[in-house]
Amino acid sequence: MSPSPRHTTFDDLVARPWADVLIVGGGINGLAAFRDLALQGVDVMLVERSDFVSGASAASSHMIHGGVRYLENGEFRLVHEAVTERNGLLRVAPHYVRPLQTTIPIFSTFSGVLSAPLRFLRHGSKGHRERGAALIKIGLVIYDSFSRGGGRVPRHAFHGRRRSLAALPQLNPAIKYTATYWDASLHDPERLALDVLRDGRAAGGDRARAANYTGAVDVRDGRVVVQSTVTGEEVAVAASVVINASGPWTDLTNDALEDPTALMGGTKGSHIVLDHPELLAATGGRELFFEHKDGRIVLIYPLKGRVLVGTTDLEHDMSDPIVCTEAEVDYFLELVAHVLPSIEVDRSQIVYRFSGVRPLPGHGDIAAGFVSRDYRIETAKLRGGGVTDATVLSLVGGKWTTFRASAEHLADRALELLARPRLRSTKGLAIGGGKGFPATERTRRQWLESHRGTLPLDRAAMLLDRYGTVAAEVITAILEDPDDRLLAAAPAYSSGELRHLARTESVVHLDDVLMRRTSLAFLGEATESAAREIAGVLAPVLGWDASGIDGEVQRGLDRVHAADPAWISGARSASSSDVRPVSSYGESSSGR
Repeated sequence: MSPSPRHTTFDDLVARPWADVLIVGGGINGLAAFRDLALQGVDVMLVERSDFVSGASAASSHMIHGGVRYLENGEFRLVHEAVTERNGLLRVAPHYVRPLQTTIPIFSTFSGVLSAPLRFLRHGSKGHRERGAALIKIGLVIYDSFSRGGGRVPRHAFHGRRRSLAALPQLNPAIKYTATYWDASLHDPERLALDVLRDGRAAGGDRARAANYTGAVDVRDGRVVVQSTVTGEEVAVAASVVINASGPWTDLTNDALEDPTALMGGTKGSHIVLDHPELLAATGGRELFFEHKDGRIVLIYPLKGRVLVGTTDLEHDMSDPIVCTEAEVDYFLELVAHVLPSIEVDRSQIVYRFSGVRPLPGHGDIAAGFVSRDYRIETAKLRGGGVTDATVLSLVGGKWTTFRASAEHLADRALELLARPRLRSTKGLAIGGGKGFPATERTRRQWLESHRGTLPLDRAAMLLDRYGTVAAEVITAILEDPDDRLLAAAPAYSSGELRHLARTESVVHLDDVLMRRTSLAFLGEATESAAREIAGVLAPVLGWDASGIDGEVQRGLDRVHAADPAWISGARSASSSDVRPVSSYGESSSGR
């Protein structure tokens, strides 16, 4: 494959600058709408100003959950839908979505019962009232009821102090009870989203085009002007329906598409990832999901041999940097000490920080914790009218758990505007590598034996866990690569594997690989040596010369550490240039 500096996915838009539906925003909700519409035979185009799944969708708590805490806000419709979607994802995406045992440490019996009706009515109450065992029990009984007739996880269980400490001996001995229930983990959010994109492209063929590093910047003569942030090239796209799925950036996108809107009021949520074997062992393999002293619901979550700790819920101005502040880190260390006081945790054990803004609706003076997590669709006309008289559908809200359902609603609204019928449902439809994923140890062994070729069995098993049944294509690419070798600085990956991802998954920059095509950043393994080795492996595919490799390594490391304010200030003090270095293609945009 000859290297080319051109942005090839953008070239597809230039070649045919029209579609029935144009989707702006390549997070999970935009990608899911793209997949749904492609399955209906609609000519659909998607643009994402940065990389796919690099915005709000990249900052999740790695859970697929029904939202038990939303019950006290009275959001029964959302909880019912979320539990239904959780159960569905356990079936259709078993390679990435798996049952997650979750334990709530409880320090009181009846606290919060009297103030709960006020929270339910969203009036709040003076001072914080801890949620006690009685209130949590009521919530979990209701939560379990939503899984009747198709539930995929066990019901909750309550235990007293003695039994709780026997199961989790490092818990704070002041606990009175624990409640254990099941939700689902999302092991690789970005890879699941890429599977959704892959399915949409496969279903639609040349009628389903998606371009990353392409933003919607203006409206001209009834057409949406989209621009490659790689080359700066522009093209005006005609579409009958425009879906604004740009999450917390929805109002900013609408400034370019229609009359200005004030729909959004997102809150910032940060996380840290710890390499801490003692803390990992103390979780007993369970997520600890609990109320901190300020009433915020937080989590300590074992994942991929690391421990994820989060999250905050802070008002955020989208013009400000999205970083995990030192105050937030102090908060995380404090919450670990509250629940597991015998375990020492400090900043030296942090291997990764990430932060994002939830795409919540504007909420005035309602406290962040009481803002609805539900979603809705707003309708307007594209600015300037023109021959297309296009309609703009803006998604307000949305979350990982309900991405299929929200996409279905968006697709149905678009189909209605296009006067086209729905041809099929996405409910129960396997996603990407979840199709044919082996459900038992026997079928797993059979799959490995029939697909691994000459690869060692343990390596083939790792690829199956990493990609689901799409691993068959990855294995073929590895076997056909004459220079495949395990990387010295990142031995869980190989050169042939990464070159295959670069060729087939719209990779433009090194950080696309470090942060979204692999788990290296999350694990704290995106070191400078790993970044440089991987850049060298990808250079022949992506057309980077020596200078380009240097630029990509610096850019990649800056992106990996972008949520760490100390790294950002350090980078700026080391150089007078912007912390977003110009790549080998001359791209200097900050992305979305």
